[in-house]
Amino acid sequence: MPDWVPDIARLQAFDDGEWEEVERQFCGRLLAYVSRRVRDREAREDILQETLLGAVRGIARFDALYTFEQYLFGICHNRTIDHLRRQKAQTLPGDDDEETPPVVEVLATDEATPSRIARGRDLGRRAQEILGHVLKAWVQETWQQGEFNRLMVIEALFSGGWRNKDTWRRFGLRDETAVAGIKFRALKRLRTLVQEQDPRGDVLPYLAAGDGEAEFDFDVSQTWRHQRVSCAARYWLGRMVVGSLPEGPQAFLSFHLEEMDCPWCRANLEDLRRIEEDPELEPLLERVRASTLSYLRSRSLP
Repeated sequence: MPDWVPDIARLQAFDDGEWEEVERQFCGRLLAYVSRRVRDREAREDILQETLLGAVRGIARFDALYTFEQYLFGICHNRTIDHLRRQKAQTLPGDDDEETPPVVEVLATDEATPSRIARGRDLGRRAQEILGHVLKAWVQETWQQGEFNRLMVIEALFSGGWRNKDTWRRFGLRDETAVAGIKFRALKRLRTLVQEQDPRGDVLPYLAAGDGEAEFDFDVSQTWRHQRVSCAARYWLGRMVVGSLPEGPQAFLSFHLEEMDCPWCRANLEDLRRIEEDPELEPLLERVRASTLSYLRSRSLP
């Protein structure tokens, strides 16, 4: 069963029913995400309400480069960080690094002309889009091939920043050379996928590993995290909850959740594991609904 995806056009038209379904579908997982960081119940409720209101107010500028779930979790993440900073609390490791979403940035120089800067921004946007697309395509391709050990190795390297010597021991490979071979083949395939998306070669020259000469900084790890390229569909997490996952997907999801500590998938999993209706959630849904209803109706009136 595929994940439910809202109709963005209806959301942008402030359709009350579509937004109500958004609240029903996403409040539980958003609350699970916030609850891992914020202990105070009232604060969690405030963050959730601010997230939904922020989503409504910003939906006109929705960026199709991301999924709607990424859009929601991005707002929720920032609202949570804002709260923790107001409370002068320490954020979880890596949170501050994830706050700024750009993956490919223009490196303006003293010699840059306005036209070059504008072209750089266009290419940066295109490079960001292509990079996210090909990483997701590679993950899907590898998943379909049943190469879950390879997928875990690449996620450890690209997203986790693991060293070769730590990686080969964890996955029972022959030695560091075996890890390097897996990485080399993955990069070769990614380059081919980029060329398929960019046949004129406009973008590929601008994707570089921060060599100081390219106009863009190519950061695979940041793209991997921000675009959640290896996050499983909610369907697979549901199968994990009921114990019906095959061995390969089970191994990968366990690694992704526990060793990569993916906050988004953990929130989804915790939401799915609720055996009974969360006593905190139903009244909270009513309050969230009340806080957005008047805004929705005011925007939809002629």
